[in-house]
Amino acid sequence: MFDGFVLLGAALLFVLLFRKLGLGAVLGYLIAGIAVGPFGLGFVEDPEAMLAVAEIGIVLLLFLVGLELAPRRLWRLRKDIFGFGLLQVVLCGLAISALIYGVTGFSWGAALALGLPLGLSSTAQVLPLLQSRGRLNTPAGERAFSILLFQDLSIVPLLTVVAALSRAPADPGAPPGWLLAIYAVVAVVGLVLAGRYLLNPMLKLVGRIAERELFIVAGLFTVCMAAAVMDALGLSMALGAFVAGVMLADSPYRHELEADVDPFRSLLLGLFFLAVGMMLDVDAILSNPLFIIAMAAALVAVKVIIIFGLAKAFGTSTRAAFVLGLLLSQGGEFAFVLFAEAQRALLIAEQAASQFGAVVTLSMATTPFLMALGRRFGGVQQQSADRDDLDGPEAASDSNVIVVGHGRFGQVVAQIMAAANLSVTLIDSNPDQIDVSREYGRTVYYGDGTRLDLLRLAGADQAAALFFCLDGTTLDTSALEPIVEAFPDARIFVRAYDRRHELALKGIEVDGIVREVFESAIVMAHRGMLAMELEDELIERVEEEFRDRDTRRLEAQHEAGDLHAGSEHSFGIAASRPMD
Repeated sequence: MFDGFVLLGAALLFVLLFRKLGLGAVLGYLIAGIAVGPFGLGFVEDPEAMLAVAEIGIVLLLFLVGLELAPRRLWRLRKDIFGFGLLQVVLCGLAISALIYGVTGFSWGAALALGLPLGLSSTAQVLPLLQSRGRLNTPAGERAFSILLFQDLSIVPLLTVVAALSRAPADPGAPPGWLLAIYAVVAVVGLVLAGRYLLNPMLKLVGRIAERELFIVAGLFTVCMAAAVMDALGLSMALGAFVAGVMLADSPYRHELEADVDPFRSLLLGLFFLAVGMMLDVDAILSNPLFIIAMAAALVAVKVIIIFGLAKAFGTSTRAAFVLGLLLSQGGEFAFVLFAEAQRALLIAEQAASQFGAVVTLSMATTPFLMALGRRFGGVQQQSADRDDLDGPEAASDSNVIVVGHGRFGQVVAQIMAAANLSVTLIDSNPDQIDVSREYGRTVYYGDGTRLDLLRLAGADQAAALFFCLDGTTLDTSALEPIVEAFPDARIFVRAYDRRHELALKGIEVDGIVREVFESAIVMAHRGMLAMELEDELIERVEEEFRDRDTRRLEAQHEAGDLHAGSEHSFGIAASRPMD
């Protein structure tokens, strides 16, 4: 209890302070850990034990990320995951290994055991940063996530490399690397089948009982089950939790799971960074501070340069590529795991592990400062084709209404709002559309109108209503939920592309979801019945019944999570039917 009191008190103090200074919660947790740990004031003496528990926070983080990624979205990101991600891990790892080999005089085996882990970035630091700013579902956020996902997948191959370089006597009970690869494939297939045939039916049963405590138990059981299966096979627990999350991404109970698991994730991730700070060997830094600082600076510089070059090669703009390099420039939490394995393999000494652990921690501490630099360099908006004639929403005056998307749908909404004597701010991310709007005297501001920081600049805190009139199905619940939470006083309306999109958005608490062709189809049918001289009373009754049936069908489809549900509410269509 005393340890808990000290740790939570230190976390509360330093996180509040660093949040106030705009430096982020992660740095606050790290400094709090240093202050109360064995190399600081010494209030808590066993950071390794805490780290073992706090690593569950990373497992929960990957589960929640998986919940936001339906398999079709993963397939869409395959180029970034297995192309960009693979090149980033290999090139950064080898470049840093070569640097360590050149400046330290370590053997190639030791240099690889240190350099390859340093090529990884901090999933636990970067993903919450992207989520808190509403950037995870932007193109830049998805690219960063793809790289981090491949890094997490690469833990097993890197452990295999360390085992192959080992100088320690072989463990006769340890499975060879090829067998681990088979285990990984079998485990992933098993989790996929379990998600479809066990987890979804279980959640449906829990949903019928409608006990919130059972949903919490079911969510934590799902995470622990997936992680335990992977851990028993000697694989990454985080990978198992991620696969379980992906399998439940299309479940109608995804939002309940997310809401129930997220508080545990937040707390345990905080404890993880506390433990990392506690493990920072201050004596190791003080014995050679210039080396630690120089290596941390070199690590950040090498990763920024390589990631920037790769991002440009993959078609990213200069500004976005630079910001991506800064975002992923730090060392990652899995480096501590790999350093420990390298010690057991007799590749590096304990002092080297402590010093390079300090390098990782110091590089993590630079991320908030580097991202502040990135925001200043890249600006709030990321303009297409480096155009400097497109004003961002920061140039707009406060308005009653913000309309995001100024295509054919958004134009009608905006004009009607203006006709009602409401002031309107227009936002669009397509420079060509902005140019067309200018020809008709419309001022449209450039930017991604789903970003929280950009909406705040546009005056969303004071706006009475936000209209999201974006084409297609790109706007999903994971992008809308932070907006709903950030602007509770604004009425929020969303354009749905089709019935499937409306069903996907059904769980979000907005004030209105409008299917883009629904009303126009009803208007056409209405005019057709008038032209055929049907009675007004019949026309009114048919429209009212159709709307009622459609509403009931949507509710049935949402409840079942199946587009075929509720078909009994549809009108039957007769190929040939005599008129009354």
